[in-house]
Amino acid sequence: MKKMCLFILLAVAATPLLAGIRLPAVIGSNMVLQQQSHPKLWGWCDPGEKIYVTTSWDHRKDSVRGSRDGKWMIEVATPSAGGPYTIELKGWNRILLENVMIGEVWICSGQSNMEMSETWGLPDVRAELPSCATNDIHFFHVPRTTAGSPQEDCKADWTACDSTQLKFFSAVGYFFAKRLNQELHVPVGMIEVAWSGTPAEVWTPAELVTGDSVLKQAAAQQKPSGGWPYLPGYCYNGMITPITSYDVAGVIWYQGEGNTAAPKSYSRLFTTMIGAWRKAWNKPLPFYFVQIAPFTYGTPDQGSLVREQQTATLRLEHTGMVVVSDLVTDTADIHPKNKHDVGYRLANWALADTYHREGIVFASPMFSGLVLKGNKVEVSFSHAGSGLEVKGPAVQCLMVAGEDRVFYPAKAKIEGSKMIVSASEVKKPVAVRYQFSNAGIGNVFSKEGLPLAPFRTDDW
Repeated sequence: MKKMCLFILLAVAATPLLAGIRLPAVIGSNMVLQQQSHPKLWGWCDPGEKIYVTTSWDHRKDSVRGSRDGKWMIEVATPSAGGPYTIELKGWNRILLENVMIGEVWICSGQSNMEMSETWGLPDVRAELPSCATNDIHFFHVPRTTAGSPQEDCKADWTACDSTQLKFFSAVGYFFAKRLNQELHVPVGMIEVAWSGTPAEVWTPAELVTGDSVLKQAAAQQKPSGGWPYLPGYCYNGMITPITSYDVAGVIWYQGEGNTAAPKSYSRLFTTMIGAWRKAWNKPLPFYFVQIAPFTYGTPDQGSLVREQQTATLRLEHTGMVVVSDLVTDTADIHPKNKHDVGYRLANWALADTYHREGIVFASPMFSGLVLKGNKVEVSFSHAGSGLEVKGPAVQCLMVAGEDRVFYPAKAKIEGSKMIVSASEVKKPVAVRYQFSNAGIGNVFSKEGLPLAPFRTDDW
């Protein structure tokens, strides 16, 4: 008997342990796969293990072998939007992924204004809770994670939207998804990767920040505070790299308050970050972002300078900016509570620019040029729709200056998509500023209802 037991133990010891298929968190039941695409499935297994993948939407069976380092990856072809489907994976073990939907997948990222959920006391989300349950909107919430090197996985699960899940998910992300679902009639998957208080440096690969003298100097002005990450690349490594193999349609972004310490280089940093994400996904991801709201910052103009830098980022293709100055009720609160309209305005950018829907009002009027006319300045605007209008007796937050660079409050006359600006104190005006202050709230809109973006015509 002892010899028999010893033989069995030796036989077991000589047999290799079969680990079988393992999946990253982002590949699982309830996930949403990008429609009419070739999304990747991947994970870990024994070296050389053969894995069979069967998708229920076409009953196609494909296979892949694990590499020498125990990794595998395979592409599957997805049809038009639909579901629920299943995906079966068989190797040494069997995994069945259920309630897989096919539709549109978006990332919602940034800092606190993107992270804000019903738990922050948002009445517009609270009103959604009784009726929000749907299998057409799914969430994947990447937990707050930092790392000094790129990570392969995170700890999260895909879930269908219901009142429990929505309480803790990005309000902006939810309202964005709801609008897309209503307009496109397809399932929408939202991947939240947001962390309050974070500067854009932490969402950018470290080598791109430290290898650029301007960005490196700006990053040095970010100081440890309240336990928030501030080192370049740390959120990118911990929260972005685990999902870069997952096919997505685009990104919505609400961030910028964390970079008011060094506002003049924000556009350089933001465009670097966008370029890095596009390279990681190997596609020109649409990036639609929210211009930071008016707020009483401690240093003059630091908020307006970030807003100006955000506007400059629009030089990149497939970017869009949502202006939210009209959605602020308290400039002493850096967290405006109206997230419904923010999400919808971002969705309108996606509907018009990514999905090419006609008749969508999506872009705020923006400064496009000026002509000096004696004691007046004629300022013109793009995206003015059917014309501009003033909500109130006179244009607010409007300033004009002559060559002495001294600004005075100005008055304006609206003529279609143009503004005729003047001030009695300025005989030969050369520069105009509108809402160019930390907490100023303008009152000029397109007749379609979108606020005029803040601007200045000088670079003083």
